[in-house]
Amino acid sequence: MSETGTEPPSFARRFPDPAQAANVRYDPSLEELRELASHDERTTEYGSPAYVSEYRSRSADRTKNAVDDAFTDEDESLVADAVSEAGEREMLCVDRLMGRHPNATFCCRLFVPVEHARIALAWAKLFEPTDGREPDFHTVQLPDRDRTAIRILPDEGTTVVLGSDYTGEAKKSFLRLFMYRVKERGGLGLHAGSKRVRVRGADGDDRIVGQLFLGLSATGKSTLTSHCCWLEDPENAVMLQDDVCALLPDGSVAGSEGQGLFIKTIGLTEDEQPGLYRAATAESAVLENVVVDEDGRVDFDDDAYTANGRAVIQRDELESADDEIDLDRVDQIFFITRNPLMPPATKLDDAEAAVAFMLGESIETSAGDPERAGESIRVVGTNPFIVGSEGEEGNVFRDLVTSLDVDCYVLNTGYVGDESVDVGVEESVSLLTEIARGTVEWTDDDRMGLTIPSSVPGLDVDEYYVPDHVDDYDDAVAGLRAERRAYLESFPDLSEEIVDAVY
Repeated sequence: MSETGTEPPSFARRFPDPAQAANVRYDPSLEELRELASHDERTTEYGSPAYVSEYRSRSADRTKNAVDDAFTDEDESLVADAVSEAGEREMLCVDRLMGRHPNATFCCRLFVPVEHARIALAWAKLFEPTDGREPDFHTVQLPDRDRTAIRILPDEGTTVVLGSDYTGEAKKSFLRLFMYRVKERGGLGLHAGSKRVRVRGADGDDRIVGQLFLGLSATGKSTLTSHCCWLEDPENAVMLQDDVCALLPDGSVAGSEGQGLFIKTIGLTEDEQPGLYRAATAESAVLENVVVDEDGRVDFDDDAYTANGRAVIQRDELESADDEIDLDRVDQIFFITRNPLMPPATKLDDAEAAVAFMLGESIETSAGDPERAGESIRVVGTNPFIVGSEGEEGNVFRDLVTSLDVDCYVLNTGYVGDESVDVGVEESVSLLTEIARGTVEWTDDDRMGLTIPSSVPGLDVDEYYVPDHVDDYDDAVAGLRAERRAYLESFPDLSEEIVDAVY
């Protein structure tokens, strides 16, 4: 509703018909898009295109949606003017399908000015070609506007992105609405990666385990989701989704991106992340804000442009990526944190899992707010794209994991206590693998008030006992719990049972 109390007009109906509009180039090929973007390109040593944008992260502080924010007449005018401009200037229009699940597939239509073809190229490589259906969602991105503003009309599926040339704004404009629509259908959209692991269980029987990973950018979500876990046949681990998926009431998890992944590249190495590295150095990749010298040499360690350098990579270049993007059933959910007062792994009951969902504890990254990178933050569901009541999302999450009998955990992928006790990729992957196998023994630790591993094959858990590495541990934890409870109490729609389960 606008401030005047009247319903806003249906902007979606005002977009030009791309098949008929003389000013619109409709669904050009990837080759055509790259040719149109050639004036912005630096070709890498691998033959892939690299581009540099003016905006290098999302403009979260300049984003409003009509469900959670009061839309003024000015906001509606911003949307109306952008939609009108899409029908007047020379534009590219690209349609793509998001998702494959029968209950979570949507057609997305992106309008971008021809001179910003690189945005359309990168975005088009994330999703699959359309089957010709009418669009469910529209986004128009006009980077050359003087004012930066992102305005979303969730109920009609319209987004306008003004004054930003960051590809991530186009990507998230559709994924945000994907999650909103799924919630309307009784599920829950998650900023999460999904994975299917086949292991030999502690009882000697083979088991297939569906895993989800919730975490903010740069906390290890992509690394853990895509990791093969060093398993050998007949055991194996495959990635289904890297960024956004949907937990449905029947326990299945619908994927969204069927063709590509939008990964962070800073510090990417072949030793630590071999699969992601090979995909990012393939000719099919598209690099954004990654340092490339005049000879085409790529430096993933150089943050001269930003620590939020990105690559759109193709699933078929990633050995650990499965052909499927949907998970038949989820069995385990992991919340990834970098809180030094948390052990490498914690097992949660259903109410505690909802607490972890609401807390969304991590560190700020350059993808969210570069000026606050490294600070401790809390983001509900580690998902900065929630539309609607955040407290209600916590209630829905608790109800779903309870009805589906899902096991939930917190993983600390940072360090324990002081920075001398690091929890590296090897330790985190070992924990994931053994939790999937069912070989981890758990104990309720009275001092920590948490359920923690007492035994993990191949890992000395005593080395990571948090109280041994924190001065005045009891005072530090008491302060943390008080902060957490005060934070949870700030959500009026959140169940009291969840607030009381704070750990």
